[in-house]
Amino acid sequence: MSIKNKVMEWGREARSASRVVAASEVASRNRALLAVRDAIAAEQQALLAANAEDVSRGQSSGLSEALLDRLVLDTARIDAMLASLEQVAALPDPVGAISDVKTMNSGIRVGRMRVPLGVIGIVYESRPNVTIEAASLCLKSGNAAILRGGSEAISSNLALGRCLAAGLSAAGLPAASVQVVDTTDRAVVDALVTLNESVDMIIPRGGKGLIERIAGAATVPVLKHLDGICHVFVHGAACPEKALSIVMNAKTQRYGTCNTLETLLVDQDAIEQLPAIARELAQAGVELRGCARACAASPDVSVAATEADWQTEYLAPILAIRVVDGLEGAMAHIAQYSSGHTESIVTEHHPTAMRFLREVDSSSVMINASTRFADGFEYGLGAEIGISTDKLHARGPVGLEGLTSSKYVVFGDGHVRQ
Repeated sequence: MSIKNKVMEWGREARSASRVVAASEVASRNRALLAVRDAIAAEQQALLAANAEDVSRGQSSGLSEALLDRLVLDTARIDAMLASLEQVAALPDPVGAISDVKTMNSGIRVGRMRVPLGVIGIVYESRPNVTIEAASLCLKSGNAAILRGGSEAISSNLALGRCLAAGLSAAGLPAASVQVVDTTDRAVVDALVTLNESVDMIIPRGGKGLIERIAGAATVPVLKHLDGICHVFVHGAACPEKALSIVMNAKTQRYGTCNTLETLLVDQDAIEQLPAIARELAQAGVELRGCARACAASPDVSVAATEADWQTEYLAPILAIRVVDGLEGAMAHIAQYSSGHTESIVTEHHPTAMRFLREVDSSSVMINASTRFADGFEYGLGAEIGISTDKLHARGPVGLEGLTSSKYVVFGDGHVRQ
């Protein structure tokens, strides 16, 4: 069977399974998640052995240390998988919830009901734990999923797929509710992202190159973000202690995440705060690239920034710094260079803060808080399947509700339209 026909078959099976999952009781979905947890716990040694095969192949093929680190499964990461399955099982069921019910002049009552999207295709790289994260969130929200992990993690993903199948069987749900692609052929991705008759949404998780390729090839709607070029703006009315703490946390807590600070904007009226901030960053090992005013304000800003620096998601201990003229200057910079992910203002001036909230057009906008809070768990979603910087359907961290849509429901009692 050709790859295209094989993917079409997976799609038909997923579509059929999605109707069963969408109609299932939440108790069945939770039972499946907990049975997957039990299967993973029971098969831990087999999972570690499968992962060791992937790691050995990765080392032989010259995978970078960063990719190898993401690929590795150890007991701590398996324990985290088990805990995440329990957490998702404990989350409220989003499916079938009715809200915004209003009685109209005609006497009918109109509301909105949360419903699953249907079939979700997820394409991801390296990290085998994404297999469980994605499967659990799709299943809990009443969707079927087709999971295409990276070729470097094929043994790990297939082992986890067997645990998923065992959990679905234990709960009496169709095996096709979650399908783990069993081939590394890249033609699968091209077929999957154009399978409009069966797939309702594609979610790519990985580097910018992967996401750009999928977004460019897909005819199915894609939930994505390409870059995390996040900004913190230190306003002229910023508290110095808050500014220092927020900037340090936003940049140095973790370098390789999409909500890490990449460009610091400092108000000309707050430029006296820049030397202390730059000193702390430099002591933490961060390379500082600044505009002319930033370089003049602090000896620690030792590299002249180029136009490319304002457009770069470093994912590394490098920070671009620009001195701007007030709120207008900061918002103009953000409008030109932001990737629409997360921006934060540090200020004690409430009207300025509220204007920043209203006018900055990103998926998360913050006052006096680190950009590192842009996360589904921190937002109370329990878990997230990714971040969306698109404006349609879902925006920002996407949890269970973001994997559902809504339909209008009408309650009548023999009503007819006049």
